[in-house]
Amino acid sequence: MARLRHEIARVATTDFTVLIEGESGSGKELVARQIHEQSTRREGPFVAVNCAAIVDTLIEAELFGIEDRTATGVRGRAGKFELANEGTVFLDEVADLSAAAQAKLLRAVQELAVERVGSHATRPLDVRLIVATNQRLRSMVETHRFRSDLFYRLSGVEIQVPPLRERRSDILLLAAHFLRQHRGESERSLAPCAMDALSAYDWPGNVRELRRVIEHVLAFSGNRRIRVQDLPATITGEYVRNLQPSLLRDDTMRAWGSRYARIVLDRCGNNKREACRVLGISYHTLQSYLRYGGSTTDRSAPRPDATSRRIDDGQDAQPS
Repeated sequence: MARLRHEIARVATTDFTVLIEGESGSGKELVARQIHEQSTRREGPFVAVNCAAIVDTLIEAELFGIEDRTATGVRGRAGKFELANEGTVFLDEVADLSAAAQAKLLRAVQELAVERVGSHATRPLDVRLIVATNQRLRSMVETHRFRSDLFYRLSGVEIQVPPLRERRSDILLLAAHFLRQHRGESERSLAPCAMDALSAYDWPGNVRELRRVIEHVLAFSGNRRIRVQDLPATITGEYVRNLQPSLLRDDTMRAWGSRYARIVLDRCGNNKREACRVLGISYHTLQSYLRYGGSTTDRSAPRPDATSRRIDDGQDAQPS
């Protein structure tokens, strides 16, 4: 993310067309807005267009405008490019444009001018173009699903936005940010187990999905301390499935450690050296865990008291 911020700052000093690629919900529009706000065009408009949401027959009128009385009942209006004059126009999901729309966009990009539908007059523009897509445009060019000439016009400066699963240190920071955004009369916080569950999830919907999960929790939970039970089942599924057997049996830490070591060893294809590397333990320690018959509670150990049970709910417990 530090590299991404550096790229944004560098690109903002130029007026080049920018292509932003990243998964859906990863924050491509936020990157585009940051480029605009750090540029010399910051006082001008920032006009965002979702190309996937516009019917193909209307895309030309939406982008370039339409003349008055072009058809019965049609009133003339400026397109998004004109509205963004002296500012930035952001075309999101540009890969969803049809072949015809791509041809019209190519002409506008080449000439920095547009023709309204129903007009033969060319209107010169002073706009910066930023486009984004959740698909790999280069691959689409190779399979002839995207015009190569348009791709090379758009791809001079490329920025890759990493998915949330590749920057897991951001998950809890973003969750805390969204909690603060919706802070009402009382401040909400995450219990340790809830933090672990959020960090373990892969977030296919990226930052957008994380925001919606926090909104779900705030809507349905009245607890000031958000517990793992308050999170949607889609988030806690694998996390809880791995822990549930031990929770039901009240396993000791030694029993849990043995069970976890066996899980890791299985995932490493029964390669004990690799399992030791993943677990960060010695071969002798791994052997000790594996020799322990501990899938059931060690009855010689004291039963967990009420204090230890409260840890799952995020309440503080003093170590003995």
